Amino acid sequence: MHDYPGLHRRGFLAATGGAAAALTLAGCGGGPALKSGKDQGGKPRRGGRLRAAFAGGGAAETLDPHLSNLFVDAARAKALFDKLADYGSDMSARPRLATRWEPNSGLDRWTVTLREAVFHDGKPVTAEDVLYSYRRIADPKKAYRAKASLEPVDLAESRAVDARTVEFRLKRPTAEFPNVLAAFGAYIVPKGTERFDKPVGSGPFRFVSFAPGRSAVFRRNDAYWEGAPHLDEIEFVVAGEESARVNALLGGQVEYAHELNPTTARAHEGKGQVEIVRLRNSAMQGFAMKTDRAPFDDPQVREAFFLIADRAELVKGALSGAGEVGNDLFGKGYTHYAAGLPQRTQDLDRARHLLKRAGAEDLRVTLDTSPVAAGFVEAAGIFRDQAEKAGVTIEVKTGNKDSYWKDILDSGTLSSYRSGAMPIESHISQRLLTDSTTNATHWRHKDFDALYQRLQSTKNTSERNALYERMQRRLHAEGGFLVWGFADWIVGTARRVRGVAGDAPANTLDWARFDTVWLA
Repeated sequence: MHDYPGLHRRGFLAATGGAAAALTLAGCGGGPALKSGKDQGGKPRRGGRLRAAFAGGGAAETLDPHLSNLFVDAARAKALFDKLADYGSDMSARPRLATRWEPNSGLDRWTVTLREAVFHDGKPVTAEDVLYSYRRIADPKKAYRAKASLEPVDLAESRAVDARTVEFRLKRPTAEFPNVLAAFGAYIVPKGTERFDKPVGSGPFRFVSFAPGRSAVFRRNDAYWEGAPHLDEIEFVVAGEESARVNALLGGQVEYAHELNPTTARAHEGKGQVEIVRLRNSAMQGFAMKTDRAPFDDPQVREAFFLIADRAELVKGALSGAGEVGNDLFGKGYTHYAAGLPQRTQDLDRARHLLKRAGAEDLRVTLDTSPVAAGFVEAAGIFRDQAEKAGVTIEVKTGNKDSYWKDILDSGTLSSYRSGAMPIESHISQRLLTDSTTNATHWRHKDFDALYQRLQSTKNTSERNALYERMQRRLHAEGGFLVWGFADWIVGTARRVRGVAGDAPANTLDWARFDTVWLA
């Protein structure tokens, strides 16, 4: 993605801005009666309307799946539409509308076979719909979400072999092409679609109504290719502030509340009134050091900062314990993660030694941070105190949350950083290559770029894994990301809600997936 990664706090591309704090429910009392008995069994029950509260974006909300900038937009897009593939909990691509994909020997031509699926109007999903959707996303005049992910594809030369077969021609070898099919926002719409006031998709729910900033109601699609959802209806309601979502859940106005903070989770977990679901490894938390300017152009200084960090203290203090420690690499638990590298721990003596050897005793550094994401300001304060023990003076500078990600991309030397879930390959290509557009650490090494190109040209999986480990070993030793933790994403549900996946990071297939949810 070419968006700024930290904006995953309240949306995929953009923060919610001044979303109203009040909860607005459309037809609050008019939905189907829901049985609230004590059935705790595992067998799904059919029926009922589930009401799900999300932070919103007011008039900026949309049902155009290619413009899904907010979490609520993305959740609604998932209910109405399908992609060719989606990400599993380990960020590997899983088949959805595509049943299989096969490369040629050069990895620059991929044949994708579609499953038999139909849109809500009964028309079949075809190869022409796929090509139309991807060409729409790639429109250079538009800012569609998945545009950057489709960059390797030569859409002018790609073609429909038949109704259910697409031949994608690529600009270069791309071993990780399935990640393109699973890209965030790469939804398939019917050929010719431009308006989304009454959207037609192939997803598990059909459109009923939509009031931006307030509510959207969708009804079960009985013809869904993966089987009809258990629920009769899903209603997405907007509650801009976390307190409004929590109060609506506790008061029985909604059955699902997205994006709760750790304090709220601790207050209600195990108390019996609501269920707390933690989506592990949903957000990387860290600091970005600019590797092309003093003092972080010296690898010894970067290593010293790695050793200054007490990761457990940062997770406990900045994330209220709702997460786990990091090891200065992105993607803990994801496919291709270098889990075998030794866990780095605080070593202040070694840090002081490295700083002295680099001629950086009595170092003074400005740390840019902002309330743009949960825990940023707290982590900056904790790290400042940790650095002081190594003789480093950190001045914490709090910036404007509306322009923070743009401001830190090229300015400053040290900044608070976070990222939502994505494949490790995407993290490398979008943030760590010389020409990456969101290269916040200014990591620019031609030999590293060459390793990435070699990786994409390598068909053998074990050889490709070895290249991933080689690249991560180098980043762990001398990279610019100090990754101190991975935050949980937290949702709350009413006790009668079943089927909410607890092992799916945000941005993956099972996140906000309501076709598998039912009401006991």
